[in-house]
Amino acid sequence: MRVSRLMLVTLRDVPAEAEIKSHQLLLRGGFIRRVGSGIYAYLPMMWKVLQRITTIIREEMNRAGALETLLPQLHPSELWQRSGRWQGYTAGEGIMFHLEDRQGRELGLGPTHEEVITSLAGELLRSYRQLPVNLYQVQTKFRDEIRPRFGLMRGREFIMKDAYSFHADEADLQATYAVMDRAYKRIFERCGLKAVPVDADSGAIGGAASQEFMVTAEAGEDLLLISDDGAYAANQEKAVSLPDEVTPLSPASLSCLETPGQTSIDSLCSAQGWQPGQLLKVLLLLAVLEDGQQQPVLVSLRGDQDLNEVKLVNALSRHLEQGVLDCRPITADDLQRQGVTGIPFGYIGPDLADAVLSAASSWTKTFLRLTDTTAAALDQFHCGANVMDQHRSHCSWNELGGVPEDKDLRKARAGERCVHNPDARLQEKRGIEVGHIFQLGRKYSQALDSCFTNENGRDEPFWMGCYGIGVSRLAQAAVEQHHDDAGIRWPAAIAPYEAIVVIANIQDQGQTDLGESVYTTLQQAGIDVLLDDRKERAGVKFKDADLIGIPWRVVIGREAAEGSVELVQRSNREMRKLPHGEAIDELIKALRP
Repeated sequence: MRVSRLMLVTLRDVPAEAEIKSHQLLLRGGFIRRVGSGIYAYLPMMWKVLQRITTIIREEMNRAGALETLLPQLHPSELWQRSGRWQGYTAGEGIMFHLEDRQGRELGLGPTHEEVITSLAGELLRSYRQLPVNLYQVQTKFRDEIRPRFGLMRGREFIMKDAYSFHADEADLQATYAVMDRAYKRIFERCGLKAVPVDADSGAIGGAASQEFMVTAEAGEDLLLISDDGAYAANQEKAVSLPDEVTPLSPASLSCLETPGQTSIDSLCSAQGWQPGQLLKVLLLLAVLEDGQQQPVLVSLRGDQDLNEVKLVNALSRHLEQGVLDCRPITADDLQRQGVTGIPFGYIGPDLADAVLSAASSWTKTFLRLTDTTAAALDQFHCGANVMDQHRSHCSWNELGGVPEDKDLRKARAGERCVHNPDARLQEKRGIEVGHIFQLGRKYSQALDSCFTNENGRDEPFWMGCYGIGVSRLAQAAVEQHHDDAGIRWPAAIAPYEAIVVIANIQDQGQTDLGESVYTTLQQAGIDVLLDDRKERAGVKFKDADLIGIPWRVVIGREAAEGSVELVQRSNREMRKLPHGEAIDELIKALRP
């Protein structure tokens, strides 16, 4: 391909909309162009990158025994209502684009395809003899992101590979899960990415077990905690650790203290000489459930710990046996709207009486009480007295009527000891999620009544797995991991072109002739090569070549008359002057080892 025909439009200035380096470089290099909020056009070079990534994915998925299919993007609401996810995905801040057709039937633009594929499997896979089956597709997905940002990292329209497997028993599901784990590792390695597998929360997809694949990068939205012995890695949403020990209180009798204006952990510790880990902080929250209930929640934490909202939502969902659409702090305005009085913010104890909710207009009139395990382990502690300007000192759970249900609700933090090895410590890294695999179990097959006949002639629901890769996100993650001050450094396996031949002076017939010759020879050798034949200054061409990140560059310059060229490797900027025949041989050897 000739650059003069490539529709290459590069930018020297950083676009105002681009916040992170990869987004800036993709815009400046002419790979993508914004059409609307969170909506981007993939321009020709970007489309080539996406095709190369997709080819690698297809090869590895086929190798793993999966079958490619293509599912509809429009989903009837009935399927999602049967799974119980329609309300959560469409109401309030739900992420599904939804609409009505001319007959008034509700439809959704698919953000994911569990409902559709599970329904089809129930119709097509009738016997255990047909199992296991693993189906995958590469398709555009749609999510109504509240705040689209970072280009292709979090858009409203994106390309994804999703796969779904169906099994007769859990052991077979686990075997395929392991096969897909290995396939994913090969995919990311072949794409030239350093991807770390981490334990992860299953989120809205659900399931018994899940693992994310994270590309480590400073711009990553996810916080990863990785043990310094390399044996453990998890997203902070799921991470566990051994909390730092605290100095226990010396045994003493319960007493009540006047603490005017001391509504925070810091102010109490400063005024009273206490340590944060000796305090109990109580959070007042409101959980909105799938069935519409609004449930007030009291969460007790050790004063030196922070709440992990994902762990809390999961604990609430299990306790209440239904999904939680939202869980947020209760504000003074909320209390006023409900007609609730008598809640002393800053002085709440874990034994705050349910009676304070008696006047609530729409909330459940009892608290759901949960305690983090670190708080439950305290023999004595300081806590709010449920009266303005008062705290209790040397309180115990027995004096409060016992420990409420205790769960791991705290955020694990860098520097803490590891559960698997107390001598190891957690370290912090940022990551970009590019893949996620789940053991779904029977969640969707039971909800949609999708069954097969087992070897005993009885109907039972499928065991299912789910496996996703963000194709367009992976492309941008590669840029985030592979760039320098001059531009992108594409890994050769996914680069839009493998090499670029730059004719420094197109007016010089000797340079032009040698450039055309090298270009033709590389094409004949099967190298996907660009020829920069533009009537531009050499400096402009070199800057563009660095910006768009083609792995190898052959420069045809002043020494063309002697048959010499410059061979430049983009990844390390190593430059060698070689006879053009030798340069071609070196290039072919590097790209076709």
